Amino acid sequence: MANEHILVYDLENQIPFTVADGTAITKGAVLALTDPMTAATAGVAVSGGIVAGVAGSEKIASDGVTKLGVYRSGIFKATCSGAVTAGDALVNWGNFISTAGINAEPLIGTAFETGAHGETIFYELQPITVNLA
Repeated sequence: MANEHILVYDLENQIPFTVADGTAITKGAVLALTDPMTAATAGVAVSGGIVAGVAGSEKIASDGVTKLGVYRSGIFKATCSGAVTAGDALVNWGNFISTAGINAEPLIGTAFETGAHGETIFYELQPITVNLA
């Protein structure tokens, strides 16, 4: 997978989320949150999915594993989609990060650096969803 989110500073332990046995998940993939406390790659391929966090390890499809460690906090490096300014609230966009628009939800974190489209920058992972409507 291209554009993985790369852990630079681990701030908290990974949290075990339920995952589908038949699904392959790449380490560093942004995962969507579904009920009950389940993480999936579907739903975050396009902006708008509620972010569970970032996969802490690789998961092989149909390997019998149904739990995966997921980071919900940490300092990561990720690739920008469009220009990002240090301090910007960020959204996920197909495993890229982008500056959140007005009333954007859900957020993936906060930019620690300014970056141009295609550039890799530091950001703080802190997924949150706020109903701004």
